[in-house]
Parts: sequence; structure tokens; C-alpha cells
Amino acid sequence: MIFVVGLTGGIGSGKSSVAELFVQRGAALVDTDVIAHGLTAPGGAAIAALRAAFGEDFIDVTGALDRARMRAHAFEHPAARAQLEALLHPLIRAQARREVEASRAPYVILAVPLLIETGNWQARCHRVLVVDCPVELQRARVMARSRLAAEEVDRIIAAQAARETRLAAADDVIDNSGEQAALLPQVEALHARYLALARDEKPLPAL
Repeated sequence: MIFVVGLTGGIGSGKSSVAELFVQRGAALVDTDVIAHGLTAPGGAAIAALRAAFGEDFIDVTGALDRARMRAHAFEHPAARAQLEALLHPLIRAQARREVEASRAPYVILAVPLLIETGNWQARCHRVLVVDCPVELQRARVMARSRLAAEEVDRIIAAQAARETRLAAADDVIDNSGEQAALLPQVEALHARYLALARDEKPLPAL
């Protein structure tokens, strides 16, 4: 059984930058956001079920899920969010399991933005790694990189686990409150630790 590190953090915390640094050092990356995008792209495995559940209005002209419309709808209607998650999460878990099992890397970084909030992802990981920064910095980064309104960014942050909750669940923490160059020594140290731990890996439940 391959050694699995669950990577998470709030929106704008820098998870993608951290994941890429681990990949550069030989880790495999299984990214549930990438999986979700594939499932909801034109011809994706979830499109037919999404169309049946939510109607044609939530499928865009390319045949993909209209993510902006769905995001707004799910925020306004908790039942719709629950329905969306019930539809997508089993498909995401199944594909993540296949990708983890297919990996031949020394260990896998399993990137799950809502690892703390959703399902039982923590039980599927040997370690939980949280990328951390202050909420104010998260907000500023998201505003700088996206076209989302400030109110929408605040709603996304509010819907995620509190910073303190994520940190309480962490086995390891990377501080990304400074310059990107400060990430490298932290990743190097954890990479060495994960290589050592991977030699002694223990089986995990199936994803």
C-alpha cells in the first residue's frame, strides 16, 4: 500500500504551489479538484446525472457544468449543495482511489481542498498536511487572482473549516504566510520525512 499524504488548506493558502514542489521531488499528485473538473467537463462521467438532477440550465453551451451558476445555487440552497456532493463525491473518491493505486512514486500527495470538511478522507491518509496562512492573506490572494466579488470570496471562506479546525487536524503544517521562497526548506524537510515514513507504511482503508 502506497504512503498517502492528505494535502489541504483554505482557499488561497497556496496548496497548488506546495503540491508542485513535492511533485518536483518525486511525489505523485492526485488532485481531487482536477478529478472533479474532469467529471464535470463536456462528456464527463457526471454530466448526465447533473443534467437529470439540476436541469439543462446548469449545463453550459459546451456541455460542461456551469460552475459559476452551480456555485451560486449551492450557496443559496444547502439542500442543492448536499445533492451535488452526494452525486460527485463517490465518483471523485473512486477515481482518486484508482489514481493512488496506479502510482509507482515513493508516496502520493492526495490534494483535497475540503479534506477536513467532507467525508472520511482523513482515514484514507497516513498523514494530513495543512498549508496555512492568515485568513486576511487568503482573501487578498483570492481577490488578486480571480474575478470573484469580495462577498463571494468571503462566503467561500466561511463555508470552509475554520483555520483553527484545520490546524487541529494536521499532522504537519507548512506556513505560507511569507514569500514563496520560504516554502522550499519546509517542503524539503517534509519530503525527507515522508520518504522515511513510506518505508514503514501501514495499510489504509480503501478510498
